Amino acid sequence: MLVSAKVAKQDEFYTQYVDIQKEVEAYLEYDPDTFRGKVVYCNCDDPFESNFFKYFAANFNKLGLKKLITTSYDGSPIANRQLKLMEFEEGNGQRKRPKAVAVVIEEVMDITGDGAVGVEDVKLFLQRNSHTRTSLMGGGDFRSPECVNYLEECDIVVTNPPFSLFREFIAQLIESDKKFIVIGNVQAITYREIFPLIRADKIWLGATISSGDREFRVPDYYPLQAAGWRIDSEGNKFIRVKGVRWWTNLEHGRRHLALPLMTMEENLKFSKHKEVKGKANYDRYDNYGAIDVPYTDAIPSDFPGIMGVPITFLDKYCPDQFEIIGLGASAGYNPHIVGLEKDERFRDARPLLDGKNTYARVFIRHRF
Repeated sequence: MLVSAKVAKQDEFYTQYVDIQKEVEAYLEYDPDTFRGKVVYCNCDDPFESNFFKYFAANFNKLGLKKLITTSYDGSPIANRQLKLMEFEEGNGQRKRPKAVAVVIEEVMDITGDGAVGVEDVKLFLQRNSHTRTSLMGGGDFRSPECVNYLEECDIVVTNPPFSLFREFIAQLIESDKKFIVIGNVQAITYREIFPLIRADKIWLGATISSGDREFRVPDYYPLQAAGWRIDSEGNKFIRVKGVRWWTNLEHGRRHLALPLMTMEENLKFSKHKEVKGKANYDRYDNYGAIDVPYTDAIPSDFPGIMGVPITFLDKYCPDQFEIIGLGASAGYNPHIVGLEKDERFRDARPLLDGKNTYARVFIRHRF
């Protein structure tokens, strides 16, 4: 679904509050001061309608934030639906779509007087303090000069960027030397622009999503073509999306947990996978000197050479345990890993088994 959205340029997938909460709190478990004194920027979000904004605004004091910045974009289909921050003219029975705005808050107080600080306090604060909202002349695009200025001011970006612009979005963050936690597609591992960053340990997968699918809210006009979808009591549309991952360069500690493994002999005897159990040995690629390991939990603990593993290995990747050598995939690869410089037959760049392409593989070896 993320891939098809990328092609169709349907980029409006709104992340659920609980998924944001789980991911952010995983970093707090590792370091409670991860966000303390920091400026957080949600640069692909409709102010307040975004669950990213809701989470960070409601937890502003708990996290110890210095400032929260959120920028929307022209014509957002959901802005101002839940909270009437501004009045928009209605014409011919049609709701006029709002212009891009930036919302900046530097404090959150108990305005309701209930003894706690939460979303309702933020709502009242924004309604009473119009100076917190600024119109954006550049349409709210994360590449516009106004949004780049906000990016330069911030410490950490947390958002769900446009799927079709994921490469460009990450490149901007790396070039700006910013910390980030963003939602993306697991297939981004194979992108030419992304894999070198993974190999250089400049970007890695987040803490809380490693399998399954996740639910996203989508605009009213989106077709419900996903395998799983629902419409809530208020008419809001939701779809379930496979292949979702958090991407980050913030330390969360979980990536340093070593993967428990069996020896090669044990795997060949006891593996739960029929592609491994009962075989005399692991398959070797036709075009590269490495063994094929079709499942992450079938990685032999005692093999000293290079192994090709599924891209989902990166969900369990421990940089203290393994070295990433390269990637074999048609979407993005290191040509030297698959012998591309030696033989034109390997133009597709996927590792070959018995003359047939296999799935994309990350090449690794142990750090003995």
